[in-house]
Amino acid sequence: MLIAQISDIHASPENDHLLLFDRVLMWLTHLRPDVLVLTGDLPDGYWSEGYKQIAVRLSQQSYPSLVLPGNSDDRHLMRSVWGENKWATDTPAETLHFIHDVGSLRLIGLDSTVDTDDYGSVTDQLEWLDKQLREAESLPSLLFMHHHVFKSGIPTLDESMCRGLGKLEELIKRTSARLLAICAGHVHRPVAGTFAGVPAYICGSVCPANPVWFGTENIPPVGDPPALMIHRYASNILTSHHVCV
Repeated sequence: MLIAQISDIHASPENDHLLLFDRVLMWLTHLRPDVLVLTGDLPDGYWSEGYKQIAVRLSQQSYPSLVLPGNSDDRHLMRSVWGENKWATDTPAETLHFIHDVGSLRLIGLDSTVDTDDYGSVTDQLEWLDKQLREAESLPSLLFMHHHVFKSGIPTLDESMCRGLGKLEELIKRTSARLLAICAGHVHRPVAGTFAGVPAYICGSVCPANPVWFGTENIPPVGDPPALMIHRYASNILTSHHVCV
């Protein structure tokens, strides 16, 4: 089972990020994943045409796509482009969570966005998440979010990481479900860590990457190409690959 993850396109009429997105999609034609997950920040500035252009590109692929909002996204515009059936129906008001079972794996998308704020929060979403994990029964699960759940070390990005993490940690530690990994975006560079004893990842971005900067006076140069992740689940083992295109 191959699950591709793309995050943080940040397309606008003033940049070429849709062309970078095209480059990533072209690379995926060689891999042929079973499903693609986009973890938010699709266009910038509530650019409605950007959502339409991304949706057209996704509809041309041979695999299904799942979409989460990020802090730069507009849920109403996303609904107007993709329709209500793109997301789970039994969700708290306004949220765009998803559930997708593929083979012997459950993919859970948790909407961590907070209206008008850059930081994320799962505080009001944990009851829904707990229900999905319990209903997964024997299916191992991957949890996708936009906001990261462990500190990247980049000060300006960690100011807007996910909140409500104490309760999320309690939920994960008490659940009987098999949670394989937590997969996020938001930071615009690939990072690996752990959360509540579970592997946790930050997917690199389609848009230009942020530097590996930890608040020092000097900022290292950055020139990373567009990035994505490939999560491979085979023989009950998950391996996650950071890929630059």
